[in-house]
Formats: sequence, C-alpha cells, structure tokens
Amino acid sequence: MIIQTGQRTDIPAFYSEWFYNRIKEGFVLVRNPYNPLQVTKYLLNPHMVDLICFCSKNPGPMLKNIDLLKDYGMFWYVTITAYEKDMEPNVPNKEKVIDDFMHLSKNVGKNSMGWRYDPIIINDKYTVSYHLKEFEKMASAMSGYTDICVISFVDLYSKVRINAPEIARVERNDKLILGKEMIAIAKQYGMSVRPCGEGEFLAEYGADCRGCMTKDVYEKALGKSLNIPAFKPQRKECACYLSADIGAYNSCMHLCHYCYANYDAKSVKTNHAKHDKNSPFLIGGHIEGETIHVAKQTSWIDGQLKFDI
Repeated sequence: MIIQTGQRTDIPAFYSEWFYNRIKEGFVLVRNPYNPLQVTKYLLNPHMVDLICFCSKNPGPMLKNIDLLKDYGMFWYVTITAYEKDMEPNVPNKEKVIDDFMHLSKNVGKNSMGWRYDPIIINDKYTVSYHLKEFEKMASAMSGYTDICVISFVDLYSKVRINAPEIARVERNDKLILGKEMIAIAKQYGMSVRPCGEGEFLAEYGADCRGCMTKDVYEKALGKSLNIPAFKPQRKECACYLSADIGAYNSCMHLCHYCYANYDAKSVKTNHAKHDKNSPFLIGGHIEGETIHVAKQTSWIDGQLKFDI
C-alpha cells in the first residue's frame, strides 16, 4: 500500500521528529478530519507499506535521519516557487531548498523526486515574464536531479477566498502562454511537465496530463509493478491516488496565503501548540468516545517484478 503524508500539512518541514518516532514505533493514528471520533490505525511496516509519498516545501529537517526510511520506497514532491515572503511567509530560502532537493535526490534517486512549481498566481508583482524567468533558473539548477515538474494554476477554494481575497483566477491566455513556455523550458533541462488538475489543454504542447501522483510515478520510483486497487479520484480533474494520508488540516506553519488546507493562522497556531512529538496522533491525543479502526493493509507489489525505465 501507499502512505501519503502531504495533502493536509507539511510533515517534513514541521513534524519530522514525530514522523520518525512513528516509524520507530511502527504505527500511526489518524483522526478523521470530518468526524473526530473516528480514528484509523496504520501500521508502518515495510512489508506492507510499499511506498511513502512526501509533499513538502522544506525537506531539510528529514535529511539527517533519512536512513531510517531505507527499507521503504519513497517518492518526494518538493514545492519550490518564485514567491517571496508576501506569499510564503515561513518558507525557507529557495536556494537552501534547492540544495536540499539535490541532496535528497542523491540519496533516494532521481526517479523518487519531483519538483512542484505551483500554484501559479498572476498579479502586478508576479507577472508572466517573472514566472518564466524564475522557472528557468530553477529548472537549470535542478536539471539531472528529477525528470518531473508539476505545474498548476491557483484554485480559488473557499479558504483561499477568505484568507487572500486579492488573489485572482489566472486567465486562460496566461495559462496557455505559461504552459507552453514552461513545457519547452522543462524539456530543455530534461524534465516533463505534468499539469495538476488542469485538464488536457496543454497536452498538444507536450505536457503529460495523466496526473502527478499516479501508478506509473510510483512504479518508476520503486522499479516494481504495483497492483493498486480500484479507487475514485478525490475530484473530477484529478487522476492521482491520494488515499491513506496521515496528516491533519490546519497544522501547516508555512501559512502560505494561497493555502487550501488551513482555515486561518489562529487555528494553525492553536493546533500546532497541541502537537506532541511522542503522541501517536499528529495533533493532540486520545479523546473520550473515539473508536479506532485498524486499516486493512497489504503490499501491492506484483511479485517483486523489476522493469527497465
């Protein structure tokens, strides 16, 4: 099976010690975000967890103990954008994140790495030309360390509209200009562009529109075939396999203005204060009346078959 860590928060950036404690103890408890009394227990065992998928803006805190994950397959999406503190107030210096990206790639392998340049926001400061200039700088720096680059244009979720009403929808013409140019730039540096939830309008220019966390991505990272059970995508625009997330909403301290996973800064800080690195839960602990369901877990690797890519 596959464990996700990054759809609800950034565990590597802010909760790496907790995560490694969960690896050492061999299990994690995850509270249902829509029904707090429902808890799922996942065993963290390399015999049944084939791959752990990380999404982070700052993988650095994970690096010193990365050997604890040597028995697990991994795939990392690291988000590195051109925004400054006005958009991403607590994201580290981009040059440092790129250095950590390269260090991680050397450790886990290029096939286990992907770069996310998203969400793309257009305004008077972050113009089309600005994005293209910075995108090429970053692509040049990471050339040879990944062959996947994911792009998407900002979605105006309700939380985004509340927390950042100044963010506007990207016009289709700007999407087309940026998409075409980014595809060409990425190709120059040995990467293919995978649009995230953007349909197929960039396919004719060379984009891979199959999704960004898909069976083929996981198989390439593992070097093995997978028998992934049938699943229903979380939204109609998405083809990715995203179940079994062990994170928690309203807990990412990056506090990016475009974030869909945080309600507001106050909620995040309140939850962050409840974090205990020794708890089986990411945020808080046991509560009265909860029921714990042990997840049915099994390896999806198809006979340990390796293939050439």
